[in-house]
Amino acid sequence: MKNEYLAEYYRNYREDDRLSASNHGRVEYLTTMEYIHRYLEKGMRILETGAGTGIYSLALAAEGFRVDAVELLAHNLEILRTKMKSPAVVMNGTNIHTHQGDAQDLSRFGEGTFDGTLILGPMYHLYSEEEQVKVLKEAFRVTKKGGYIFTAYCMNEPTMIGELFRLGKVEEYLEKKKLTEDFHLLCEPEDLFKLVCTEDIERLDENVDAERIKLVATDGATGYIRPVIDSMDENTFAIYMRYHFATCERKDLIGASHHTLDILKKR
Repeated sequence: MKNEYLAEYYRNYREDDRLSASNHGRVEYLTTMEYIHRYLEKGMRILETGAGTGIYSLALAAEGFRVDAVELLAHNLEILRTKMKSPAVVMNGTNIHTHQGDAQDLSRFGEGTFDGTLILGPMYHLYSEEEQVKVLKEAFRVTKKGGYIFTAYCMNEPTMIGELFRLGKVEEYLEKKKLTEDFHLLCEPEDLFKLVCTEDIERLDENVDAERIKLVATDGATGYIRPVIDSMDENTFAIYMRYHFATCERKDLIGASHHTLDILKKR
């Protein structure tokens, strides 16, 4: 049932457009790529689990990374493979291999295979801590010692502030017992997205022998002022990105970001 909700959602949703068709989406994409480039170098072997339709995998492969892309949904994987056949991608000799599979089971790959592992989507749609721990442990297993794991999360507070209070749904969610006493949303597959707080991420990280390098607010304040961001010309947007990079590691702002990127180094 969980996968049916996901399949239906992504049949009608263009994830690539979310990250590329607007200024506010570009903030998350540019920030994620910036931090990948800080820790991984061209020629390294990368695994992306939950690769979707390939916006990150294809870009990194075009830069010279050796990429394995694992995607659960056949619909998304078909789009990714179609993109790989485009003349521009073929001409660049893009080094990418695709696989249909689940981020919770990476048994097709040996221990310590990859210099870096990207988990940029799976944690959005896993509703139990047990499932999330499986994903993190599998990513940890297939990453080399000294390699990096990049995990994206959707955060709790923006939905509380920007959706439940703004749309007047708080009482409804309290009545349905979908909020804890401290206002943490209790998410099920029909909700599509799993929302976490920074302490949840820290608890998950305790399950692997890794050093926390960074926890980054990948879109920071962007989600709260989307019309303003989208109306910016390129010069103003460049200044905004300077502001964003100057503040996206500040602990007092991270939990309020719509998305975060947790960067771990395997010991």
